[in-house]
Amino acid sequence: MSANLKYLSLGILVFQTTSLVLTMRYSRTLKEEGPRYLSSTAVVVAELLKIMTCILLVYKDSKCSLRALNRVLHDEILNKPMETLKLAIPSGIYTLQNNLLYVALSNLDAATYQWPSDSQELDSKELSAGSQFVGLMAVLTACFSSGFAGVYFEKILKETKQSVWIRNIQLGFFGSIFGLMGVYIYDGELVSKNGFFQGYNRLTWIVVVLQALGGLVIAAVIKYADNILKGFATSLSIILSTLISYFWLQDFVPTSVFFLGAILVITATFLYGYDPKPAGNPTKA
Repeated sequence: MSANLKYLSLGILVFQTTSLVLTMRYSRTLKEEGPRYLSSTAVVVAELLKIMTCILLVYKDSKCSLRALNRVLHDEILNKPMETLKLAIPSGIYTLQNNLLYVALSNLDAATYQWPSDSQELDSKELSAGSQFVGLMAVLTACFSSGFAGVYFEKILKETKQSVWIRNIQLGFFGSIFGLMGVYIYDGELVSKNGFFQGYNRLTWIVVVLQALGGLVIAAVIKYADNILKGFATSLSIILSTLISYFWLQDFVPTSVFFLGAILVITATFLYGYDPKPAGNPTKA
């Protein structure tokens, strides 16, 4: 059963990552009348949606009993404040990372977002050198922060017996707080002027749902597999995003340097996850 969950979560993660990158990029570059939706509010809505989904899953595991649900939430979250506070660190990092993804995809094409490279030549020439640099820095910062948060979260998940849904509720709680702080600091004036949900449309809600789904799937992958398998899923997503960007969206032209970087990234991912079997002791004659 655990093996099936591992590969099922892997497949869903590949689909979710690829879909999120492409739809998020499209939503941030689509020209429409009126104000564009605020990425900071989208991060908060995704966290709240993740919390509600996890509460429903805990409710289902509690045999659809509100009393049992209340008892589980009280015992596992309120009565264990130190366990809950442990999630503040990865939550803050994930919130920063989610905001950086919007910054990156507002300044880079989908393939370059997943595979940083300053050698691509875009037919549209819409991306200036300054915006590419901003996007690249956002991607690099997100990569480093994601690596630390992933390992830290995996350690927490596998050292305790709390369900992955409870952990996601704790993660989403702090994520919502940090996200609201970001909304107030960076977009407070815009929110007071045009509202929290300014610029939201059907595509925006698809992006929000995909981002919320990603948090749940990543947690499942880390719980039932490990952070290395998450990296493998990311590599598959990179390949799919590159192919879709080139053949369908036609907003990316890969170069020889890009392919070299691609080979190095995939090779590094497999080497990182490679676990050689110990050599057997030679038999004495």
